[in-house]
Amino acid sequence: MSHLITLATCNLNQWALDFEGNRDRILESIKISKEKKARLRVGPELEITGYGCLDHFLEDDLYLHSWEMYASILKTPETFDILLDIGMPVVHKNVRYNCRLLSFNGKILLIRPKIWLANDGNYRELRYFTPWFKPTIVEEFQLPVNIAKLTGQSLVPFGDAVINALDTCIGTETCEELFTPESPHIAMSLDGVEIFTNSSGSHHELRKLNKRMDLIKGATSRCGGVYLYANQRGCDGDRLYYDGCALIAINGKVVAQGSQFSLKDVEVVTATVDLEDVRSYRAAFMSRSMQASLSKIRYQRITVDVELAVKNNRFDPSITLTAARDVRYHLPEEEIALGPACWLWDYLRRCKGTGYFLPLSGGIDSCATAVIIFSMCRLVIKEISDGNYVVLKDVQKICRMGQEWIPSKPEEIANKIFHTCYMGTENSSKETRDRSRNLAKRINSYHVDLNMDPVVNSIISLFEVATGKKPVYKIFGGSQIENLALQNIQARLRMVLSYLFAQLLPWVRNIPNSGGLLVLGSSNVDECLRGYLTKYDCSSADLNPIGAISKRDLKKFIAYASANFDMPILDDFLKATPTAELEPITKDYVQSDEIDMGMTYDELGVFGSLRKIDKCGPYSMFLKLLHLWTPKLTPRQVAEKVKRFFFFYAINRHKQTVITPSYHAENYSPDDNRFDLRPFLIDPRFPWASKKIDRIVDQYEGKISIDDLNNLEVD
Repeated sequence: MSHLITLATCNLNQWALDFEGNRDRILESIKISKEKKARLRVGPELEITGYGCLDHFLEDDLYLHSWEMYASILKTPETFDILLDIGMPVVHKNVRYNCRLLSFNGKILLIRPKIWLANDGNYRELRYFTPWFKPTIVEEFQLPVNIAKLTGQSLVPFGDAVINALDTCIGTETCEELFTPESPHIAMSLDGVEIFTNSSGSHHELRKLNKRMDLIKGATSRCGGVYLYANQRGCDGDRLYYDGCALIAINGKVVAQGSQFSLKDVEVVTATVDLEDVRSYRAAFMSRSMQASLSKIRYQRITVDVELAVKNNRFDPSITLTAARDVRYHLPEEEIALGPACWLWDYLRRCKGTGYFLPLSGGIDSCATAVIIFSMCRLVIKEISDGNYVVLKDVQKICRMGQEWIPSKPEEIANKIFHTCYMGTENSSKETRDRSRNLAKRINSYHVDLNMDPVVNSIISLFEVATGKKPVYKIFGGSQIENLALQNIQARLRMVLSYLFAQLLPWVRNIPNSGGLLVLGSSNVDECLRGYLTKYDCSSADLNPIGAISKRDLKKFIAYASANFDMPILDDFLKATPTAELEPITKDYVQSDEIDMGMTYDELGVFGSLRKIDKCGPYSMFLKLLHLWTPKLTPRQVAEKVKRFFFFYAINRHKQTVITPSYHAENYSPDDNRFDLRPFLIDPRFPWASKKIDRIVDQYEGKISIDDLNNLEVD
C-alpha cells in the first residue's frame, strides 16, 4: 500500500525590511509549489521581515507591517488548497516571539513560537525575542482586528502544538532547535508526528554545510519521518550570506536538495514521498515503539479537516516517487568562488550601485578579490543564459544600459562595473605592476596604473618643513618608528586615493546617472587577526569579500580559479612571495610579510582557530601546541611563538574596531562588530599566563622541578 504526498520547501533571497519584496517572493514560492502539486509549503525563518533585521526587531512598526504583509498573503486566492508554514515575528501578551504561522485556506491553524533561540557567534536572538519555555503548552492568541476580520477568527492557538490532518501529522521546529541535544523532533516523532518542518536563517561558513546535513539525515535516521528544511539565501544587508540548501529527507536519506549558492531569488524544492515508508520504518524498531508508548510528552493536535494525500491519487501512475540521492557539497575553494560573489552581487544591486573599485597591488589577496568579482560576472552570465529575467534586468540597470543590451561574456560586465588601480611607488617592483596589469587585462576591468611618489614626497616634505626633521627608512639607518611611519603614509594615501578614484572614475567614463563606486578591501583573516595592516589604509573600504578567509584557503581558491576559469596568469600570483612593498628594495633586502610578522600564515591559522573556536588563552594555547609542535619545535620556541602572537594580537586589537565589513566565511574571524567581542585595550604581556608558560619551559629544560612548578600559584 502506498500513501504518496508531494511536499515543497524553498530558498528565498529575502532582504531585511523589504516587506513587499519579501511578500512577493513568498507568493511566488507558493505559486511554484502548487504548480508542482505540493500539498505543504515551508519557507525560511522570519521570511516576511527578512532574518537580519537586528535591532529593527525592537520596533513596533515591524510587527504592524508583518501582519499587513501576512494579511495580503492570506487573502490571495492562489494561496488556497495548500498548507502553508510561514515565518514572522509576533507579539503575544506584550512579549516578542520568533514564530511560525501555519494556515490553510485563509485560516490560521497555529502560531508556533521558537523554543530554543540562537545566541552565539553572529546570532543575537535573545536580544530581540523571548523563548517559549512552555513545552506542549498552548494558549489563545488574540488576532489583530484586521486579521480577525479577514479570517473570521478572533482567537487562534499559540504555543507548542502540532497539526493533525486527516491522513498525517505535522510538527515544526525552527533553525537552532535542530542543533540542540534534545531537539523537538525527537519528542514529536515519539508522539506520532510524521512530517517535520524546519525553517532556518543559517548563514554560510566554509566547511559548515556537512554539519547541517548530518543533523538532518541523523534526525530522520534515528526517529524516522520526513524532514523539510527551508533556508534564506543571499545577503540581506549585513556581513552574512545565507546559503540556502533547502532539503527534503526521509528516513535518513536525502531525496531533494536545493542549491547552496545562486543568484535566483526564489528556488522551490519538491519531492514526492510515501508516508507508508515512514510507518514501516518506525514499526521495524521495537525499542522505538516501546519508547513511544512510554513517552509522557503529548502534543495538542490542531485538527485541519483535510486529506493532504488524496486517496484517489495514491495509485495515480503519473505520480512518481522521488528517489534518494547523495548530498551535494562544494569544495572550500568552490565556496570561496561562489559565496562572496553572490554576496557582492546582492549588495551591488540592492544599493543600486555603479560598480566596484579595487586597489590591485599585484599580490595574492587583491588578486583573489578581483577573481571573486570575475566569478560574480560569470554567475550573472550563467543566470542570463538560463533565462533569469530578474538578473538580466538588474545587470542592465547597474550597467546603465538599455533593454537591448544582453551581455554574453563575463568580461563585458566586468568592463562596465569593475575598476582597478595599481598605485605604485619607488618601493614597488616591476613584477607586481606587471601582474596587476595582466590580471586587469584578462578580467577586462577598467584599469588605472599610476605612481604616487609625488604625493608621498609632498607629505614627507610637509612634515620636514613643520618639524625640521626628516624620517629615514630602517635599512638606511632610520629607527623602527621612522620606518613604520614611512610605510604607513604610503598605505594611508592609497586609501585616500581609492576613494577619490572611486568617486570620480564614473564621471571620467561619462557613465550616466551614476554615483560613486564601492571600494573593496582585500586584507585576509590572518592579517586582521595579527593586526598586520595599517589602520585606515587600503584595508579601510566599503566591503571586504576576503576579510574572513585565510591565506591558505585563498591560495587554494586561486589554484582552483586558474584551472576552472581559464586564467593561467593566476599561477604567477601563487609563485610570488607575499610582500607589502612599503620599504625600499635592495640587492640584499626584499620585504616579506611572514618575516615582518614573525610567524607564517599557516601558524596564524592555527593560532586563530585555537583562540576563537577552542576558546584558548595564552596558557591553554601553549599547552595544546606543546603537544602538537614538539619535538619539531622546542618548548621554548613554542612559548616564544605563542607569546609573540598574543602580543601583536593585543596591541593591534584596536584596529578591529574600525575594520571594513567583511563577508563572514571563517569561524575564527576576529570581526569586532558582533562575532568576536573583546576589549581593545589589553596588556600585551599577559603577565600571569606568561609566568606559567615560562615555568613549564623551565621544567622541560630541567631548570626547576615539578614541585617548583606546582608552587607557582603561591609565589
